[in-house]
Order: sequence, then structure tokens, then C-alpha cells
Amino acid sequence: MDESPPSEARQRVLLVTGLLGAGKTTALRVLEDLGWETIDNFPIHLLGRLIGTADALSEARAPLAIGFDSRTRGFDAGQVIDRVKRLAQRTDIELTTLFLDCSGQELERRYNETRRRHPLAQDVPAASGIAAERELLEPLRRWADIVISTTQFTSNDLQQVMRERFAGDAPQSTVVTITSFGFSRGMPPIADLVFDMRFLDNPHWDPELRPLTGRDAAVGAHIENDPAFAEAFGRIRDLIVQLLPRYAAQGKAYVNVAFGCTGGRHRSVYTAERMAEALREAGYEPSVLHRNLLTRAADLVEGKH
Repeated sequence: MDESPPSEARQRVLLVTGLLGAGKTTALRVLEDLGWETIDNFPIHLLGRLIGTADALSEARAPLAIGFDSRTRGFDAGQVIDRVKRLAQRTDIELTTLFLDCSGQELERRYNETRRRHPLAQDVPAASGIAAERELLEPLRRWADIVISTTQFTSNDLQQVMRERFAGDAPQSTVVTITSFGFSRGMPPIADLVFDMRFLDNPHWDPELRPLTGRDAAVGAHIENDPAFAEAFGRIRDLIVQLLPRYAAQGKAYVNVAFGCTGGRHRSVYTAERMAEALREAGYEPSVLHRNLLTRAADLVEGKH
């Protein structure tokens, strides 16, 4: 007879690791917001002590997320895998390993942007440290249960993916996120529906509107005065309202709708805000993210007269 406890009675333990700069800290923060107990930069050789006995786990029912990386003293991927394999044999634990990956080129860009040194490249270029770390972690990457590549992700993108995968309870209805973005800074990698608003008259070319954003009334009035806006907006709204129940019927818990313009500060922002209002009127509770609203001045990507 199988005496293993039912899955809902087992302690959920998630090991979060990966390349430095790939998003471990962001992932753990999302898990904490979702109700997980989180520990970062944990000495992995103490993992058995942390998890403890079955009696100790029975007193702590919140899922546990443990972050570690190659900076751990004496880190050895093979030894980590052996420890985790032994723990996974326990019937009171539901153990999962998440590995966050990222391309070397993108990691170099992130290190250059933050002006931080790679821990394994104190006296050599960051690329050398990244390559050494990738080789060190490769066995763990191959063995991990879940691998998420964050190469094309913003911080918001990774947060959305973590919420979708690790929310404790499945949402009862479709969760809708409306995002604005600038095409000049790349497409959002996880959008389900993308609408290009660059056909509208651009407020950027009005010197008085240029420093404002789509959240300002004057910019909204300018966009509303474009003869193409009302009909296009109405058709897009009707399409989204028609599709959301269909997505829900197919079991899709999260739908991400993105509106883009050149710089991501005027047309896309205003349209996203208006669409969120329209969806609230239709009975949804969308969240709104403006990916490029606070990025560098639009002049750098849209130019000046």
C-alpha cells in the first residue's frame, strides 16, 4: 500500500538558481509576494538542515523557495544534484528545481548597464566570467526540472511568468494585463495580442506635448482628435472582449495585451489606459504596465525636427 501523503499535504520546496544576472532576485521577490517563504544566497550544503525533519515541516505549511548560485563557497553542481536527489526521495517533500538562463551577450549588456563586476571576472572581461560560470552550472541546467530563459525578458516579463507558473491557487477567471511599449526598444516577449498604434498622429512632434505622456489630458485630447482613433479603438476593444471568454474556455489563465508606438510614451500609453477602462466596464479587472514610460527621452529614438 502506498503510504505517501497526498500531494496537498507535502511541503513544496523550490530551488531557484541560474546564471548571475539572469533574474534570481526578481523571481524570489515574486514568490514572496505569492505567499512563499523565501531565502536567498543560501549555503546549499546546509539544505538538509534547513528543510529538517517531517515533523518540522508539518508546522510550516507555506511553500519554501531557496535561492543559491555559483558564489556559494565550495559550489559543485554535481554535489548539489546528489543532495537534491536524496531529498527528492522523501515522501513529505515536493521538490522542484528552477534554473534561470540568459544569453552571454545579454548578461554582458546588463553588467555594463549596472556597472557591476561579474563575481568570476574581477580582473578579466565580464564575458570570461560568464563563460566560466556557464560551464560550472551546465550540469545543473541540464538536470533542472524547469528552465526559463530571460534573454528577451524585462523584469516585468519575468514577474508575469513567475506568477503564471507558481501562483498557489489557480485564478478563477482570466487575469488580463495591458502593457504599453516602444517598438524602438523591442517587442514584449510574452504578449498574446499586440497592436501597433503608430498609425495615429504622433504627439511627439508637437513641442508642447513632447515632454508629456499618454497619461496627460492634453496628449489624450490630441490622440482622440485623430480621425482614425475612435473606429480603430472600438474594433480593437470589441475583438479583445470577444476573445477573452474564448481564452478562458481553453483554460488560459493569463492574457497579456500589448499596445506599441515608437517610443512607448504617448500613443501606446494612452491607448492602454483607455483599453483598461473599457475592459473594466466589461467586467474585467486588468492591470496596466507601462514598460517604457520612464525610460530615456523619446528624442533619442524618435528624433527632433
